[in-house]
Amino acid sequence: MAGGFAKDGAVQDQIDATIEDAVNYARGQLPRGESLEHCEECGNTIPPARRAAIPGVRLCVPCQAEHDKETVNLSGYNRRGSKDSQLR
Repeated sequence: MAGGFAKDGAVQDQIDATIEDAVNYARGQLPRGESLEHCEECGNTIPPARRAAIPGVRLCVPCQAEHDKETVNLSGYNRRGSKDSQLR
C-alpha cells in the first residue's frame, strides 16, 4: 500500500530499477574481446587457465587485484527522497 502521491508498488519499482542499474553497470565492466597473453600493465604472462576462464582478460591477477582496490563503487541513492528532504 503506497501513501501520498505514490502508486501501489512504487517502492518495489525503485528497488527493481536500482538492481537493474547495478547489473547493467557490472555487465559493462566485464572484459570483452580477445584475451591478452601478457598483462598490459606489468607485462607478466597471464596464465592460460585465467585467459580461458575470463574471455577478454587484460590484466594478471596481482594487477587486477590492485585495479579492483582503486575502483570506486557506485553508491545507491534514494530516488524518491524523503519527506524531510523535500520540506527543507
